[in-house]
Amino acid sequence: MASKKIIKTGGALPSEFETSVATELFNLEMTAGEIKPVLKTLYITAAKEVEVAGGKSAIIIYVPFKLLKSFHKIQQRLIRELEKKFSGRHVLIVAQRTILTKNFSRQQGTSGVRPRSRTLTAVQDAILDDICFPTEIVGKRTRCKTDGTKMLKVFLDPKDQVNVESKLETFASVYQKLTNKAVAFSF
Repeated sequence: MASKKIIKTGGALPSEFETSVATELFNLEMTAGEIKPVLKTLYITAAKEVEVAGGKSAIIIYVPFKLLKSFHKIQQRLIRELEKKFSGRHVLIVAQRTILTKNFSRQQGTSGVRPRSRTLTAVQDAILDDICFPTEIVGKRTRCKTDGTKMLKVFLDPKDQVNVESKLETFASVYQKLTNKAVAFSF
């Protein structure tokens, strides 16, 4: 029954780690009372464990883009329960998004221009929003150094500082792994 909680694209078989995450989601569906009706219709597409600063690890759970709003409704409770199950690891939920190439409109069989939401920049901004959810991003700055490196500075809402401050290193490491961009978070 836990295999219904993970549906991979192309019919690929889930890895052992993905199966363990799906099993925990299924167990939560069976035991958690208030999130049970919402969790019953939800599933994931992938799960990945990533090493972060300080020798710790984080779990990235990929969900279908169409189900992201449903996950947001129960995300705080779901993450709290999953972090109990996978002790010592932070859990992040990110939507599975598609990036289309610049020559999309010139390919055979396509009509119209490439949607702005499918560009590299838009997808990377959306990943940043997913990583920080439910905290709101109030500002961004790109710092260009003289040696040519760029650092993205992200300012989060100060009212969530107590809840999020312990996860800032995890946010930065995961964003670095997913997009190859350096980022620094502050309030």
